[in-house]
Amino acid sequence: MTQTHPWHVAATALADAGCDVVFGLPSDEPGLMDAAEAQQRLRVVGVRDQRVGACAAIGHAAGTGRPAVLAVESGPSFANTLTGLLEASSLGAPVVVVTTRVPVDEIGKGAFQYTDQAGMAASLTKWRFLVERPRQLVWALRRAVHLAVNGAPGVVLVEISHEVLNGVVEPPVAQHPVRRIRGGADPEDVRRARNLLAAARFPVLVAGGGCATPDAHAGLRRLAEALGAPVFTTAAGRGAFDERHPLACGLVGLYTTPPADSLLAEADVVVAVGSRLEETARMGWDSFGSKRLIHIDASSQAFLAALEPAAALLGDAGVVLEQLLEGLTPSHEAARERAGRVHAVRAEMFRRYGSTGPDEAADAALTVRSALGLLQETFETPTTVVQENGLHDMWGYHFPVLTVDEDTRVIVPGEQTMVGFGLPAAVGAAVADPTRRTVLVCGDGALEMSTAALSTAAEQRCGITVLVLDNRGYGWPRLLRTSAGADDRATRFRAPSLGPAAVLASGGWTAVVRTRAELRAALTEAAKVTADGRTAVITVPVDDADVPVGVRGLLGTEAEAPTGPDRTPTPTARPSDVSEVRPS
Repeated sequence: MTQTHPWHVAATALADAGCDVVFGLPSDEPGLMDAAEAQQRLRVVGVRDQRVGACAAIGHAAGTGRPAVLAVESGPSFANTLTGLLEASSLGAPVVVVTTRVPVDEIGKGAFQYTDQAGMAASLTKWRFLVERPRQLVWALRRAVHLAVNGAPGVVLVEISHEVLNGVVEPPVAQHPVRRIRGGADPEDVRRARNLLAAARFPVLVAGGGCATPDAHAGLRRLAEALGAPVFTTAAGRGAFDERHPLACGLVGLYTTPPADSLLAEADVVVAVGSRLEETARMGWDSFGSKRLIHIDASSQAFLAALEPAAALLGDAGVVLEQLLEGLTPSHEAARERAGRVHAVRAEMFRRYGSTGPDEAADAALTVRSALGLLQETFETPTTVVQENGLHDMWGYHFPVLTVDEDTRVIVPGEQTMVGFGLPAAVGAAVADPTRRTVLVCGDGALEMSTAALSTAAEQRCGITVLVLDNRGYGWPRLLRTSAGADDRATRFRAPSLGPAAVLASGGWTAVVRTRAELRAALTEAAKVTADGRTAVITVPVDDADVPVGVRGLLGTEAEAPTGPDRTPTPTARPSDVSEVRPS
C-alpha cells in the first residue's frame, strides 16, 4: 500500500488527529485495518462481530476519553454495528465510524450491498459525511475527530466512495492532534446560578457522564464541600466523585439507595453537571419537577429537556464549575448543618446495605450483595468495572453495595441498556489500559449474547474477570410478568447456556460457586488466570427474589428481600463445580 493510497492517507490522518486504535473486521480487499497495521501510532483490534466492535470502541473511548475508530464495510457490515452505535450515541461516546460506499454508477440499479448508511445512522450521529473527492478525505476525517470529542461527545460517520478509494490522494501534511475545546459559560448566567446557590436551603449536586475529566472532578468536590451538599451521580457519571467522600450519596433515580432518596426530596436547588437527566435519572424522584435547576452542559441540546433550568450554563464542566466557585460565599454554618444531615443518611445507608462483614459464615449461601462485596475486596489495584443492566446485576449500581473510589473506573451502557454490551466493552477497556484490572458483572443471558467477544479477548490477552449472576434466563421480563401474574415460561432457558463452554473453548477458566468460601477461592484462582491474559468466568446462581432495592421501589414492593444467615434465598440448583482448561 503506497504512501498515496487513500487507505494509507486515511490511517495517517486519523493518527495525526490523535486516534490510537482501530476496531473492525477485515474487508474483502486491503482496507483501513491493513493501513492501520502499517501505521505505528495505531493499534488494530480485530473482532469477530461488528456489534462487538462497536461496543469495544465504546469501552476504549470511555476508558481513555479519546476517540476510537470503528472500521466497517457498506451493507450488512455497517448495519450490524447499529445496536452498538445506538448505545454509543446514548452514552455520548466519541466513536469515529469509517465505512465505504459502492460505485455511484450502480446506485439505483441493485448495487451489491448498497444501503442508505447515512439515513440509517441519522438519529445516532452528530455528523455524517460522504467523501466523494480525494481532497476531501483528510479534511473529513479530521473534522470527524473534532466533532466526536467536542461539544457533547458522540458518534460521527465518514463514508468513503468507491471512486475515491480507487484513486490517488496526496499524502497528508503532518498536523497536530485534534484537541477538546474548553469554553466557559456566559458571566451573567454564572452570576444567576451563584445567586440561586447562595439562597438555596438544601442544594443537591448531580454529576453525569460530562464530568469525566479530572478538572471536573476537582471542581465538583470543591463545590460540594463549600456547600456541604450531597453529591449523586448518574450511572454514566459514576466515578466523577469518590464514593468514600463523606458527601457522596451514590446514584440518582432508579439506582438511589434508601434513605438517600429523602435528600433528593428535600432539595430545593439541583445542580446538574454534564447530564441530560434522562428518564432513569428521574425514576422515583417524584418531586423533581418542583426543583430549581442549575444545568451545566457542553451542549445546549441538554437544556429544557427534562426540566426548564432556572440557570443554563453552557460550557465545559471543569471550566464552568471553576467560574461558579469564584466569588461564591456560602454560609459555613449552613454547610455544616447540611453535611451533618448527609453524614447521618450515609451511616444509615451503610447500616442497611454495606458489607456483610467478616463474621458471616464461610459456608453461608451467596446473595448478589455478598457476592459483589467479596468481589470488591479484590480491587487492590486500579480497577475498571464494566456493568450490564440486567435485573440482578443492577445491585452493583447501588452504593454502598458496590463503592467506587478514585482508583475505580466504571463503564456502563447508556439509556438503551442493550443486552450483551458488557463483555465487548470490557475488551475495549482492557485494550485501552492493560495495567488496570478489568472486571465485568453481568447476567447469564448477557454473557451468552456476547460470546463473540471471547476470541478477541483471548487474542488480545485482556485478562478479564467476569462475575455472572445466573438466574437461568431473562430476569427483567420474568419479574414484570410474575408481578402481573402472567406466564413467565418464555423467560426461562430450557437448554444449558453455551457461555461457559465458549469460555473454555477460548482458553479461559470457569467456576460455579454457591458459598462465600467458594467465591473467595474462585476469585483467588481468577487472579492467577487473568494475570496470564485469560478470561475467568465465575458463575453465581441467584434467586429470583434477590431483586435490587431500586427496582423494588419502582414496582412498589420496597420491603427488604430476605437476606443474611438462615434467610438467604435458595439459589436455583445447578450442576458442576470448577471447570477448567489450560491452553497447550
